[in-house]
Amino acid sequence: MIKKELRKKYLKLRDELSDFEISDKSLEISNQLLKLPIWNFSYYHLFLPIVEKKEIDTSYILTLLQGKDKNVILPKMNANNTLTNFLLTDSTVIKKNSFNVPEPVDGIEIDALKMEVVFIPLLAYDKTGNRIGYGKGFYDQFLANCKPEVKKVGLSFFEPEEKINDVYESDIPLDYCVTPLKIFQFY
Repeated sequence: MIKKELRKKYLKLRDELSDFEISDKSLEISNQLLKLPIWNFSYYHLFLPIVEKKEIDTSYILTLLQGKDKNVILPKMNANNTLTNFLLTDSTVIKKNSFNVPEPVDGIEIDALKMEVVFIPLLAYDKTGNRIGYGKGFYDQFLANCKPEVKKVGLSFFEPEEKINDVYESDIPLDYCVTPLKIFQFY
């Protein structure tokens, strides 16, 4: 399938999930993450969910990271489809932007080269680790500025598609995708 069709399909599938299912599946995903070999790092980039779009509730992952005393980095969207990344501290103020994305207002900026693990929002992905989001390219641009060895971890309520047919050369594939029931490894 092509990206446009997949976006439509997975937005509909997510929309059909109840609040309880989102909460339950999000907790299962965070428990699955404990099985990954990613816990010896210091800098973890985590998105905060757009509740209105029924994204994965990453508060469980945030609790895990804070419990393990990790540096949590949150993205802020810029007008030119790039991300600025800020360290989450006790004084970080979170505010929703015009897309309803919760993001830090400001704070201590952290360079993309510092990131060691990036949790990536997505709508769909395929069996080779290609992923699609909403189509603005925020994460592809961000990942292109990270170290090549950064661990790229997608989070999804759903199983992979067989193949995304219109992958671009600039699309950066995942290393893992974690679902409520299974971990997919792609490298």
